[in-house]
Amino acid sequence: MKRKLNSYFELEKLNTTVKREILAGFTTFISMAYILFVNPSVLGASGMNEGAVFTATALASALGCILMGVLARYPIATAPALGINAFFAYSVCIGMGIRWETALAGVFVASLIFILITIFKLREMIIDAIPSDLKYAISGGIGLFIAFLGLSEGGIIVANKSTLVGLGSMSVGTTWLTVFGLIVTAILMVRRVPGGIFIGMVATTLLGLATGLIHAPTQIISAAPSLKPTFLVALKHIKDINTLQLWVVVLTFLLVTFFDTAGTLVGLANQAGFMKDNKMPRVGKALASDSTAMLAGSLLGTSPVGAYVESSAGIAVGGRSGLTAITTGIFFIFGLFFSPLLSVVTSQVTAPALIVVGVLMAQSLRQIKWDQLEIAIPSFLILIGMPLTYSISDGIALGFIFYPITMIAAKRGKEVSPIMYALFFVFIGFMWILNVK
Repeated sequence: MKRKLNSYFELEKLNTTVKREILAGFTTFISMAYILFVNPSVLGASGMNEGAVFTATALASALGCILMGVLARYPIATAPALGINAFFAYSVCIGMGIRWETALAGVFVASLIFILITIFKLREMIIDAIPSDLKYAISGGIGLFIAFLGLSEGGIIVANKSTLVGLGSMSVGTTWLTVFGLIVTAILMVRRVPGGIFIGMVATTLLGLATGLIHAPTQIISAAPSLKPTFLVALKHIKDINTLQLWVVVLTFLLVTFFDTAGTLVGLANQAGFMKDNKMPRVGKALASDSTAMLAGSLLGTSPVGAYVESSAGIAVGGRSGLTAITTGIFFIFGLFFSPLLSVVTSQVTAPALIVVGVLMAQSLRQIKWDQLEIAIPSFLILIGMPLTYSISDGIALGFIFYPITMIAAKRGKEVSPIMYALFFVFIGFMWILNVK
């Protein structure tokens, strides 16, 4: 068995081991396990049954991870994406007054379109057409985004009415728990201790339990909630997609998920060293995996599924093959029955890992040609746009809109590919759809 795993996943070639891959997969799962609890809470606001959404989230995530690991052989995990789930619940269902059953049908239709454009390799063509500098900016921007996410979730950075953001209160115990975890993780990483991020998370959890800042679970095992309230509801309501407003919703699901996933895949591939000649090997299989998971997720009863930036935590631990993603998927299945145990993995436990991983991903920024303003301006807008708009796709939109403009201004318009010119208009339309009332 070990020989077969080594052969299929090319573990020796990737300079990794089965043990390291499993540890990386578990680290990724711990970093993103919060989605099992956050997604039901967000989608529950639309009227969906939270128990059913919990089960759908776990199953859709597991399927996407396993497909990504087996088909694409990448250490990249998938799950219902944050941001687009809030758009589903608060913008579509509550804001537009659309029933969650119809919105779920919209996700299903968007996923079918996803699969079609993946089969015809349109998604692959777009990713390959993105200039290398912008890909480095996407990777670095995601690094800043997840570091900002970690800092805010850990209480180190908080909202401030006067300055938008500010330093959190140092009188809060959970904030010090984050600081402790960050110090431990930083020391372990600087000392190059194998599994330093994971060890830091364990140490933070133990300190939290010892001090009472993290509450011990009252039980360990519980039955998985029924999937019946949401299962196949999307199929029954496809006929409801019959107005221009609903087709705009479908298009938004499509665009946001497309560029969130594309940006995440490129960023993680850069971090892991997979990019070759500005191209991501097996990207078609990776895209097929996430679009299939999105389709399955809509049938199970959850918002669009996409690649997760928290996969960077597993990559940082040393995960380099699909075995990492498969391990993450298996833990999502276990998570169905061990949900009480997952409650100890608080945001203060995962925050230090996200911050340190952000540092690692930001290293790609040294590859950008900062001395060429026509490259530097759109790259910087991507870089700063992601954390400040709290959206990977919005950050990409800012950079992709400015790239043709600055290149033409520098009399280098002929170097811009037709696809990038097309994306210029796509993103202008995208921004208009999202912001015009």
